[in-house]
Amino acid sequence: MSHGAYRKLILASAVLSTAQPCLAAIDNGDFENWSGNTPSDWSIIDSGIALSASNTIVNSGTLAAKVVVNTASQSNTDLRQTVTVEAGQSYLFSSWIYHTEGGVKARLIADGYQGYSNPALLNQWQQISHDYTATSNTTISVGLRFYDVSGFDGSETVYVDSFMPSSGSSTPPPSGCANNTVSLALTTDNYGEETSWQIINAQGTTVASGGGYSGNNSYTEQACLVDGDYTFSIFDSYGDGICCSFGNGSYALTSAQTTLASGSSFQSSEATLFILGDNTNPETPPSEPTDYYVTAQGLTDYALKTALYNIVKGHNSQGYSAIWRFYDIASRDKYFENDNSILDRYSENPTDQDSYNYAAVSDQCGSYNSEADCYNREHSFPKSWFGGKNEPMNSDVHHIFASDGYVNSKRSNYPFGEVGSASFTSSNGSKLGSAASSINYSGTVFEPIDEFKGDFARAYFYMATRYENVIGTWQNNTTASNAVLNGTSNQVFENWAVTMLVNWHNDDPVSQLELDRNQAAYEHQGNRNPFVDHPEFVEMIW
Repeated sequence: MSHGAYRKLILASAVLSTAQPCLAAIDNGDFENWSGNTPSDWSIIDSGIALSASNTIVNSGTLAAKVVVNTASQSNTDLRQTVTVEAGQSYLFSSWIYHTEGGVKARLIADGYQGYSNPALLNQWQQISHDYTATSNTTISVGLRFYDVSGFDGSETVYVDSFMPSSGSSTPPPSGCANNTVSLALTTDNYGEETSWQIINAQGTTVASGGGYSGNNSYTEQACLVDGDYTFSIFDSYGDGICCSFGNGSYALTSAQTTLASGSSFQSSEATLFILGDNTNPETPPSEPTDYYVTAQGLTDYALKTALYNIVKGHNSQGYSAIWRFYDIASRDKYFENDNSILDRYSENPTDQDSYNYAAVSDQCGSYNSEADCYNREHSFPKSWFGGKNEPMNSDVHHIFASDGYVNSKRSNYPFGEVGSASFTSSNGSKLGSAASSINYSGTVFEPIDEFKGDFARAYFYMATRYENVIGTWQNNTTASNAVLNGTSNQVFENWAVTMLVNWHNDDPVSQLELDRNQAAYEHQGNRNPFVDHPEFVEMIW
């Protein structure tokens, strides 16, 4: 079976009820047929949403529905059609949703309004479903309604695809699984509609998910998964878990009588890494490709730097929104607490327990008022230095790290440096304040902890190399960039900055964390940081 065909089976069977439902066919449930900007067989209630066909963000087939929500009046946001049902028969209605901003949520319609999507899951497909039993022979409305939530700015885009059961679906859910059958036993608390879950593979693809549950009920869900590494995440949209303030909810994910994940008490989310198959000791990511740096052999000084520029330039920019998925795959803590939380260099405590942890995806910013509210995308080389949201710099993951949103805002676009007198100190000891006289710079600087100083230094040497063709023009973009950059394309940095960055590089050597991240960045965007692969290049150039 081809990979594409196998994925189609997984998506179709990601949420299974304990009994095979009787088919109630949804016409054009895959949104492949359109008349202008109207999907065939679907109707829109009033003007609160605008639809068009999308061929870029698609769950299955070649098209999906792009839904632009432009009102906070929910009575104007329904997308519906009617289907015929038979008395006593059970039907599993479901749809796949893709959120881009997080200011609206989708609600499944199946003879009334049922469960919601999780608006915090951005830039990835998620499934909402509802088990419905007909009490008479009749027709019912099915579809979706869109609700504004905190952060809605008056216009937001959501994508919809694969509304099931579709009359165009020729592949039924598999009756058997040739790989690994994974079962989720879920008991909801009083507010089952707040609970959802997902399983993501090592490539960041959601391979199973569920939601739209009733309160105080027990469910058994199943998925068929190939061997590999996965992350199971469970979410509570209210933020109080599923036990024990409002009912005794719990969950257990199992495969072949082995418990992969379990729990009950958490806050907004809980994530667990698990492995299927014999891959209990995953290989260390491969090292640099053979001959990747062959054209730089025998060179030194700025000639070496230019040769490296020619090797790493022209990478495949994936866009700013793709950074969230990169973090989900490549910014997990498997090095310190090894708890699979997001590894935040501004809060990580390498020698003791962290003051707080972030769950991938669900805790991303968003808004924040204080430290520990959420994590975001920190341009260690501030974007204002290169003129704002300019690509490919703005999405280059080699210098963009997961970080606490509040601490990131404190850092602002100040230079990295060594602090003499701190005005702010984060939970792990990162500091903002006036520069120490020892670095020969006078001004406000931000100092990360020693564990990560080399990481940031090598990110800066990468930026000086990757953008050698343009970085000489960035000096006067801001006061801070003028303090660090010297207006050249060879040395790039002011003397004080070169001295400090080289010292940080030498005092904090390349770690396994950096090696793994460098490989992940290479797989993500197609180029590497030469100074992680070959730390000796720093002294050979600077």
